[in-house]
Amino acid sequence: MQTARHARPAEIADWSLEQIMDRYVARFADRVPDWNAFSDASIEGYHRAQHRFIGAGASGKHDDGSVVPAGNFTLSIMLVPPGQGNAAHTHEVEEVFFILQGRCTVFVEDEAGTRLSKELGPWELISCPPGVIHGYQNDTDEPCYLQVVLGRGKPEVAGFADQALFEKREAHL
Repeated sequence: MQTARHARPAEIADWSLEQIMDRYVARFADRVPDWNAFSDASIEGYHRAQHRFIGAGASGKHDDGSVVPAGNFTLSIMLVPPGQGNAAHTHEVEEVFFILQGRCTVFVEDEAGTRLSKELGPWELISCPPGVIHGYQNDTDEPCYLQVVLGRGKPEVAGFADQALFEKREAHL
């Protein structure tokens, strides 16, 4: 007989194994790419789709009942078409970009606008500490898939480094 060394969380204490499997398994085929997950995603250069697996990430869409409930982190897969990426931003928690397929240029910058970049390929990552301006860009002619992990179950939405981005976003809404 097996002995559980840790108690189940109260919300699933009485669940059957079938209920646990049904709620805590997410398949890529069942994920719907959300091309409007982020406020900058409608702006040319920032088009990307989020496939949510655990929690909503920084999209703020915390009511998405199709995802595995987030406890202490979120996990999603981003589809980044050629020539697209995300705007320089920060979070209040750590964020990890782990490249699954394709190549992507990741960057960090300081408040003066100095930027350092590195191109990453499959099975490579960058871990961005809280408050560090960061982002990515697909500078290739192939789509890139990257896994994104944020260090909180319900992180705040991204804080854009470029104030002008908010004006561009408003013009595209």
